[in-house]
Amino acid sequence: MSTRPPVVRVEKLTKIYTVGEQKVLALDQIDLTLEAGEFVAVMGPSGSGKSTLMHLVGFLDRPTAGTYLFEGTNVNDFSSDDLADLRCQHLGFVFQSYNLLSRTNAIENVELPMIYAGVPEGERKKRALEALDAVGLTAVADHQPNQLSGGQQQRVAIARALVNDPSLILADEPTGALDTKSSDDVMRLFRELNEQRGITVFLVTHEPDVARNAKRIVTFRDGHIVSDEPVGQAVIR
Repeated sequence: MSTRPPVVRVEKLTKIYTVGEQKVLALDQIDLTLEAGEFVAVMGPSGSGKSTLMHLVGFLDRPTAGTYLFEGTNVNDFSSDDLADLRCQHLGFVFQSYNLLSRTNAIENVELPMIYAGVPEGERKKRALEALDAVGLTAVADHQPNQLSGGQQQRVAIARALVNDPSLILADEPTGALDTKSSDDVMRLFRELNEQRGITVFLVTHEPDVARNAKRIVTFRDGHIVSDEPVGQAVIR
């Protein structure tokens, strides 16, 4: 039995936003554990809290209350710089809009997280090429985003998420801008990264067919978890 701590454990996690004079309860005392090597999809209608949770898990925002343990360490009182270091060293992000630099080729886009991490130039290029090879894109390493299809751009974004060997990949609607075939290709890649490399994947989606690629589905509504089931038992609406 593994003695590794969960990659993510949140307890009574709460997030309240102030909008004008109103308080908006986005997350209400959420308890959730994400074990190493899991592939979890999060679903729910707009405003249900799923993206808020991803921002908190990814150190992009701070909770109003509750506890967050990352790989067994309580990060509640970490400074912004400490959280940035954790984000750089342990997390990979994939977004719906790809977020590639438009005038920079694929390999340079993949190198970007390593620049922030202080990786030497020669090592950056080597690792970027390995990451592009992992997503099947070495042939277009010198192409700029406008020379790539949407599916290829998203695979470049996944390669960029891989280069610092993350414990956890956070994917926020990664297929939202893709056609069906490209979506299938991207999800096949996530499954391979999870099954063959053991990378933990935390995926937010509103698409039932995308969610079924995961091994576990957590459903949110009105800031609460309303179901948390293995994919074969989950009722997907």
